Amino acid sequence: MKNLINIFFASTIFISASFAGGPWTQKKGIGYFKLSEWWITYDKHYTDSGELDPNITSGIYNTSFYGEYGLSDRFTAILYAPLFSRSLYNNEVSGTTGDTVQPGEAVNSIGDVDVSFKYGLTASGAKFPISATLTLGLPTGITGKGERGTLQTGDGEFNQSIQIDAGTGFKIGKTNAYFSTFAGINNRTNGFSEEFKYGGEVGAGLFNQKLWLIARLNGVESFNNGSEESTGNTSIFADRAEYTSYGLEAAFYITKQFGISASFASAFRGKIIAAAPSYSVGVFLDLSK
Repeated sequence: MKNLINIFFASTIFISASFAGGPWTQKKGIGYFKLSEWWITYDKHYTDSGELDPNITSGIYNTSFYGEYGLSDRFTAILYAPLFSRSLYNNEVSGTTGDTVQPGEAVNSIGDVDVSFKYGLTASGAKFPISATLTLGLPTGITGKGERGTLQTGDGEFNQSIQIDAGTGFKIGKTNAYFSTFAGINNRTNGFSEEFKYGGEVGAGLFNQKLWLIARLNGVESFNNGSEESTGNTSIFADRAEYTSYGLEAAFYITKQFGISASFASAFRGKIIAAAPSYSVGVFLDLSK
């Protein structure tokens, strides 16, 4: 159970809102808001050597709110809040007798909340915007629940990350498109290892920008400097996780400002991470339109 999964909120969910995220800040008094359901279920995982091992079928489901609001044209406040999080594993069944060796369990609570502040290092409307973001990861979820002590909806540690984003908008014929990239350092407490995070995305608006298609590539590399106690953590938010992931999202505007989205993400390779894709569906309100 040691090598289970690191749910990569900051690098997949946190930037999963189309148009939000990236180097672009919201204009003063303008915002982007999204309510979504995200989930993953898995019965195998990557070990700390990158090999695949089976495990009890486990899962986590999050109903989350994501919002960006412009405090000024160059300063944006961001909130990611899992309003309801459910962590579970199924019955453990004997392969020879078919009997239940240990019954499944589940816990419900809120998850860990991220509060961020993004500052535009370039002037609003710049052709190649660059921004810096400070994110505070609050340990508002629960940890160590269930008979095995492995069920939780947060990692139990307060982390702080600094991230630099850069990008640009461009056209492919008459189609509007954009590209953005980021890199950052995540400082973790309670003996967890620090992390280097990186990634990028490209998106294009079709049918007069009613349908946006977005492709993402993200990664996390651990500094492997955590304490022995943290390394042995059996939570689903494991220390020293590493991965390179890819993802796709489609966002469709039903009206000028309101729309729906669907996305998935999975990993090319991993260490201490689930070997299964995650999925998300949501609705959003884009007041910049």
